[in-house]
Amino acid sequence: MRFASVPFKEAIDFFRQKVNLPTEKWTDLMNEMHSRAFVVAGAMKSELLSDMRTAIDDAISKGTTITEFRKAFDETVKKHGWDYKGNRGWRTGVIFNTNLRVAWSAGHYKQMTDPDVLKARPYWRYRRAFRAPEAATPRMERDCPSGKRSLVGLSLPCKGFRL
Repeated sequence: MRFASVPFKEAIDFFRQKVNLPTEKWTDLMNEMHSRAFVVAGAMKSELLSDMRTAIDDAISKGTTITEFRKAFDETVKKHGWDYKGNRGWRTGVIFNTNLRVAWSAGHYKQMTDPDVLKARPYWRYRRAFRAPEAATPRMERDCPSGKRSLVGLSLPCKGFRL
């Protein structure tokens, strides 16, 4: 996944306003707390977290790929002697995709809630997407409400959302 060919200012701003916060487990922070803190579960050293953050910032601001992120991840892990849980592919995928998707979504939300945009487009419309081969059977428990209505207060992105 390539984040963008043109820097997405609102996504970059969202990510850069976060503070680094060492955590032992992913459950150390919950819900909205993740909006203000950059965390990698198990990354307890501030230097390790800073290096991880730099690699994610490069992906958001410069469009580096997951392959490039994985190379930086490997270098960071080796440099700091970090013993992480989970296999490399899964772990790097979670760190990379979660941070990029949340920044992307926050950036779009910032754009969509701009007063001028809301004045011109007061309603949002969510269209469910179906995944093959289950195209005829939507995953209702993971979908957002569909139809034309105000989605104020809706948590974005919806469960199961992928760029």
